[in-house]
Amino acid sequence: MTEAQVSGSRARTRGAIVEAAIDVLGRNPAASLGDIATAADVGRTTLHRYFADRADLLRAVGAEAGARLDRATVQARMAEGTGASAVHRLCQEYFDLGSLLSIIFNESLLAADPSWAGPAGCDPDFAAMVERGHRDASIDPELPADWVQSLIWSQLYAGWAYLRDNGASRHEVLRLVLRTVDGAIAVRTT
Repeated sequence: MTEAQVSGSRARTRGAIVEAAIDVLGRNPAASLGDIATAADVGRTTLHRYFADRADLLRAVGAEAGARLDRATVQARMAEGTGASAVHRLCQEYFDLGSLLSIIFNESLLAADPSWAGPAGCDPDFAAMVERGHRDASIDPELPADWVQSLIWSQLYAGWAYLRDNGASRHEVLRLVLRTVDGAIAVRTT
């Protein structure tokens, strides 16, 4: 086997472990490393070859969470269209993060990585999107950007909890989340 093949194989195994951790921890934050190894279809020894301990694995999950959030944010095209249409797209992209949302909402899992900032704080691009919505009259001007951001995260959390607890379809729950967010940020006519 060539060195490139070994590196590719190692990267795939590492990726499979991180993906399994996202899936398993998204359903059960208290899951053991053995549960994650089983889901990744590797032995515990193999898991420990890649991640010395749970904190090491959670740092990798945190890095993956950050990368996926960044990709979802780019795919939402926050600088395009009305502010409200950009918020709508952002909710759709974030909702599609799936099990990773459960991990993001359970901040104690990501506390192992001090660099993890999670969804807290309002970045300038998000603030600009909301301000654009204020100017184009698609977002209520009485709602500050950090409020809109908190609203989005709370509705995504509510959506995933509803999905988990009620067995509704992802499509239906996303529709409910979008309807709620769209209504909450809309300009009041009275």
